[in-house]
Amino acid sequence: MEWLESLGLLGLFLGSALASSIVPFSSDVLYVAILATTGQHLGCFVAATCGSFLGSLFTFYLGWLGKWEWIEKWFKVTREKLLQQQEKVSKYGVWLALFSWFPVVGDLTVLSLGFYKAPRGLTFLMLFIGKAVRYLFWNVVVGLF
Repeated sequence: MEWLESLGLLGLFLGSALASSIVPFSSDVLYVAILATTGQHLGCFVAATCGSFLGSLFTFYLGWLGKWEWIEKWFKVTREKLLQQQEKVSKYGVWLALFSWFPVVGDLTVLSLGFYKAPRGLTFLMLFIGKAVRYLFWNVVVGLF
């Protein structure tokens, strides 16, 4: 983490991208540390939001490449269960993307949106908005102290 922090905004971009991919890493601590040391609210917001969004696109397309047969075989999930999940994702999918910033669950949500082929345009817009709200929140919190 210190290495990413030493890179400043580039490190924040890279750390946010990693955290939004399938790498188990939280960008929040990195974001707050760089924001607190640099005071660059706009720069941190742009770097983290863009990095996090790109990491989510990677995760989405990783899910897009997935096959039902793989899930059934490797994770022992029945086709009926996959169809139930697909129905929920079809119903709420685009809106689920707004919550992609939640740790662990958010990455799985993005992966499932890709797996069930959620409409890309609106899904990507909601992903971006969700990520932006997350870092806007940290700007406000750090700005209060």
